[in-house]
Amino acid sequence: MNKLSPQKRAQIVGCLVEGMSIRATVRVTGAAKNTVTKLLTDLGDACSQYQDAVMRDLPCRNVQCDEIWSFVYAKDKNLPEDMKGEGAGSVWTWVALDADTKLVPAYLVGQRDAIDARAFIADLASRLANRIQLTTDGHSVYVQAVEAAFGMEIDYAMLIKLYGEEQQEEKRYSPAEHVGTEVKIVQGTPDPGTISTSHVERQNLTMRMGMRRFTRLTNGFSKKIENLAAAVSLHFMHYNFCRVHKSLSKPYPRTPAMAAGITDRIWTLEDLVSLLD
Repeated sequence: MNKLSPQKRAQIVGCLVEGMSIRATVRVTGAAKNTVTKLLTDLGDACSQYQDAVMRDLPCRNVQCDEIWSFVYAKDKNLPEDMKGEGAGSVWTWVALDADTKLVPAYLVGQRDAIDARAFIADLASRLANRIQLTTDGHSVYVQAVEAAFGMEIDYAMLIKLYGEEQQEEKRYSPAEHVGTEVKIVQGTPDPGTISTSHVERQNLTMRMGMRRFTRLTNGFSKKIENLAAAVSLHFMHYNFCRVHKSLSKPYPRTPAMAAGITDRIWTLEDLVSLLD
């Protein structure tokens, strides 16, 4: 790792955050596969620690949450018996996004169950400075998790999507037709005009475009859950601090971290890799 110059590290990281696989990054940069993997895991850990430290007392007001599926090692139906329960198979990434600043203040790589829901929502609550309005999908585990973390100090609504019958010809690759939504007020008095999960669902596309591991029908999946967690951490560090969000271009170009008051400048890839030092 120490033999790589900051410029070479930045080149490798630039490939990874733009959605290239590790093998493609090796071909483009000439770095060894093990070197790229070690840089990813080390920098991912550094990004996780840095974001954990600075994502505090955030001014978020309108937060949306969602979960996105991926898999490690193999899909569930192909997973050997001795690998089940060992961080392989289906893995879900929980994501919270502030609709105003586009900041991702909290995320968690784990399972889509009540235990990880509580951990994720508790982590989100610990980072906020204000009472918020929260919108989630209809996943039932959110209800108790939100109550445990926020108590009565939240305005919370669920947006439940309703679907029709699956399209027979393309059902493998296309979701069923979306026929409507149902709003369920769970707690407080959320503003009906801002009850939405559109921004966080759009973040799912950003993740799929920025991480090869999340691409649909991918062969670039993670072999270890630690590598997936590192890639997610690196992605959100780059998204929050380095990437100018199109909706934040006025009065001047800003990243989500700048809009949230966490930093006063756009980070470069060299700034990002300097976290290793």
